[in-house]
Amino acid sequence: MMRSTSLPPTLRVAMTSRRLLKVIAGLTNLDPVAVLKIARAAAAGGADLVDIACEPALVRAVAAACPQLPICVSAVNPELFPAAVAAGAAMVEIGNFDSFYPQGRIFGADEVLELTRRTRALLPEVVLSVTVPHVLPLDQQELLAVDLVAAGADLIQTEGGTSARPFSAGSLGLIEKAAPTLAAAHAISRALAAAGPNPAPVLCASGLSAVTVPMALASGAAGVGVGSAVNRLSDELAMVAVVRGLRQAIDAVAPAAALRSS
Repeated sequence: MMRSTSLPPTLRVAMTSRRLLKVIAGLTNLDPVAVLKIARAAAAGGADLVDIACEPALVRAVAAACPQLPICVSAVNPELFPAAVAAGAAMVEIGNFDSFYPQGRIFGADEVLELTRRTRALLPEVVLSVTVPHVLPLDQQELLAVDLVAAGADLIQTEGGTSARPFSAGSLGLIEKAAPTLAAAHAISRALAAAGPNPAPVLCASGLSAVTVPMALASGAAGVGVGSAVNRLSDELAMVAVVRGLRQAIDAVAPAAALRSS
C-alpha cells in the first residue's frame, strides 16, 4: 500500500503492528460540539484515528483542537472528499453504511465498487478505506473485498452491529453483538490473503467493545473501529475512559495477534 506513506507515521505504525484504534463520530453527525467532544476523548484515550463526517469545517475544527490526531472522513458521495482532504483529512472512507439501513437505503456490491472507482479517480494519491456492506452474504462480502482492492481500496472495513440480535446479558451479549463483524473480518482477511501478496489491511468495526476487540484482532483484523460505545455517551470523561479501555484491550493482545498473522 504505497499510498500509506502519505499517512502520519504514528498511524502507519499502528496499522502495520495490527493495533489500530479508530473512534467513529458518525457519518451523519454534523454537530461540531458533539464531534469535538468525541475527538478530544479519542485523543486523550489513546486512539490512533478519528472518523468524522465529510465536512471541511468539521475537519478544520478537529484538526485545530486535536492537532496530533489523524482524521478520516466518511461519506457515500465521492465528490465531497476533495474539499475535506484539502481541509486536513489524512484519509477517506466510503461508508459506514449502518446509519442508512433504518431508512431502507441498501448499498449493493456494484454500487460500492462504482463509488470506489469514482473516489480513486478523484483522489489517486489519498488512502482510501471502503466498507463492505454486511447485508451481503459472507461469500459475496469476500468477493467484493477482493474486487474493491483491485479497484484501488487501500483498506477494507467490516460492519454488522446493526444486524446483530444479542439476547444475553453481560459479556456473552457483547460477543453476540459483535459476531457478524467478527465473522466478516475473519472471512475477508483470509480472502484477501489468498488473493495475493501484501493483502490490504482489514478494519473490524460496528458492534465492538473492550470485550470483543481482542477477538477482532485474532480474527485477522489490523485494527478496529468503535462508534456507539463512545459516541452514545454524553460525558467526555466517560468517553475517555471507554477509549482507554479499548486501547488497553488492544495493546494487551496486539503483539500476539501480529505474531499469529505472520
